[in-house]
Amino acid sequence: MKNLKIAFLFVFNFSVSFVIAQHTDMINSNRPGQSMSAFSVGKTVFQMETGIYGFKEDHDAARYNSNGMGLDLDFRYGLYFEELEVIVNSKYQYDKYYSPLVDETRSGFRSLVVGAKYLLYDPFKNYEEKPNIYSWKANHRFKWRQFIPAVSVYAGANIGVANEDYAYPDEPTVSPKVMIIAQNHFGTSWVLVTNIYYDKFTTDYSSLAYILTLTRGFNEKWSGFIENQGIDGDYYSDSILRGGAAYLLKSNLQIDGSISTNFKDTPSILYGGVGISWRFDEKYQPIKVEIGEGAEKRAGSKKKKDKQKKEAKKRVDEVEG
Repeated sequence: MKNLKIAFLFVFNFSVSFVIAQHTDMINSNRPGQSMSAFSVGKTVFQMETGIYGFKEDHDAARYNSNGMGLDLDFRYGLYFEELEVIVNSKYQYDKYYSPLVDETRSGFRSLVVGAKYLLYDPFKNYEEKPNIYSWKANHRFKWRQFIPAVSVYAGANIGVANEDYAYPDEPTVSPKVMIIAQNHFGTSWVLVTNIYYDKFTTDYSSLAYILTLTRGFNEKWSGFIENQGIDGDYYSDSILRGGAAYLLKSNLQIDGSISTNFKDTPSILYGGVGISWRFDEKYQPIKVEIGEGAEKRAGSKKKKDKQKKEAKKRVDEVEG
């Protein structure tokens, strides 16, 4: 037993190489929720997230209702740095709209947003937690560090391609959207993502909103989530509750399903959908760094060699002088 402990100490305290990156072994999708994670997909990694949804809306005060289906299609790409990601979010919709004076079928783009996200802070970067091989209790104690979130910022533009039936009256062709993103990992199973964003704030249709998403991993394949989105705007305000699950088919392929509803009748909404996320990462090159005593020894050895070279050069200069 003593020799086993010594072997573990050697493994955990000496030279250790690990990957510092946004890229993970398994796909990390924003679906099926509406929030955006703090981490990027990784440099040179391309990811597509898409799904179809059905919905029903009823507005008691305005005396209209609509029902139909739509397509969400999002593209994500890691550009230049591990921390940087460009994102394209789009939504295409087909529905039937009824009111006392109107009975029509509509179709077209509902939204198109192009933006970029950058990770400002990762609490686990360059951080190594060494296990205590003598104490199970020490390894499973409550850790305050999990309350320190990873933090990202996002900036994007709403592109005015929406069908006139879905766009606001006299809405500008381009309007901005900014967001701050926080992500906490509680243990190995729970993840909390917080989005706070200000949308179309240069227009008459600005809104300040938040999204809170709590995800639970049940095993390597299954995960579930619950989400609350609150929107406060002069033109539209709402509180929406979502829930759903995702299943990992392969390390780069995930399927999902979700349902959404709100708690008012101006309008009341009910959405349900299924989707898929796929990642292409064959060009990805991991960024490796060393931590621990092994890295310190290598750094010390390099400094020693540099010092020896300087001393040798100094002696040559003295002889020549």
